[in-house]
Amino acid sequence: MALPLAGIRVLDISQVMAGPFCCMLLADMGADVIKIEPPGTGDSTRHSMGFRLKGSDSPGFLALNRNKRSITLDLKSSEDREVLYALVKTADVLIENARPGVAARLGMDYATLKALNPRLVYASISGFGQTGPWSQRPGFDLIAQAVSGVLSSNGFPGMEPAKNSIAVADLGAGLFTAYAVLSAVIGRQASGEGQYVDASLFEAALALSVWETTELWGTGASPTPIGSANRMSAPYQAVEASDGWFVIGAANQGLWLTFLKVLGREELQQDARFSTNAGRVQNRIALMETLAPTFLTRTRQEWIDLLMEAGVPTAPILDYGEAVVSEQAKAREMVQMVPHPVEGEFRALGFPVKLSATPQEIRLPPPLLNEHGDEIRRELTEKGLLAPATTKETA
Repeated sequence: MALPLAGIRVLDISQVMAGPFCCMLLADMGADVIKIEPPGTGDSTRHSMGFRLKGSDSPGFLALNRNKRSITLDLKSSEDREVLYALVKTADVLIENARPGVAARLGMDYATLKALNPRLVYASISGFGQTGPWSQRPGFDLIAQAVSGVLSSNGFPGMEPAKNSIAVADLGAGLFTAYAVLSAVIGRQASGEGQYVDASLFEAALALSVWETTELWGTGASPTPIGSANRMSAPYQAVEASDGWFVIGAANQGLWLTFLKVLGREELQQDARFSTNAGRVQNRIALMETLAPTFLTRTRQEWIDLLMEAGVPTAPILDYGEAVVSEQAKAREMVQMVPHPVEGEFRALGFPVKLSATPQEIRLPPPLLNEHGDEIRRELTEKGLLAPATTKETA
């Protein structure tokens, strides 16, 4: 059985993270993703990061570009733009992440391409969106985290601002764009026409701040850093045992009462500050100070075993080296070996969702720069969309 997006063609005219991540998700589901890169340099992520495996492409590029084909096009060249226009006539989706206005200057804006293919779903991912007073500002994940409020609420009280180490703005924008373009493709079945998708890192980071904005509007005060704790329930955070830290999640009243029994601290339910979840959240610091001496009486594993046996959510704090070799990661096949013409094989994260009838697969390794340029030109020529003279070999 074919993968769900087999027959869908996506043109990936994006670089770095948000756009390539979005297009890789679509490629993993079976879309034919053609990565259009500048000649010579390609996606700037090919040369980023301070370490390499065997080849010249960075591990960051390898991590975000499997299941794609690569062609280089100089979009300032009229000849190469004709190749782009031919590709657009065959495409369902185009995703680009240039600063607003650049696509129009290159002759690849939505209005221009819609005239060639009215069914095209065209998505732009930028720092701040195509409109508004910040639209022309350069946008990276750090910038979006800063102006969306994420940076102000992350980390610990009294410490320097702490960026979320997961690129929530970049990856969030990629996820939201995938959701939007697939919705538009489905909607096209009824309307017969594509549409324009305007996504941004700023809005992705803000949209993911569900708890934080709820606290703002509920209390009138902007959330401040609370470390590993939760804004809506307590105790729900990292705690220190005699030999180190682990996490607990007594996130409702039933779990709270069970949690107290395991700790032998049932008397805390009689304390008005802690008897309800609202009280525990409001008095979280006092609650954790009260519980701290109890946690120090046992090791992490002893507490984890006792709490898990009672049904209270708890877990050790694994580093990435431990997480990717955990029995659960192995059972869920969350590490895949990717074959590559230069690297031989390299490890990559697997598929985060599983389809029962059409499981995803690694069909293509991350492409070498322009690896499929001649192949793609031949396909366009065979369809009568490109003159044979334009199919000359490219470097």
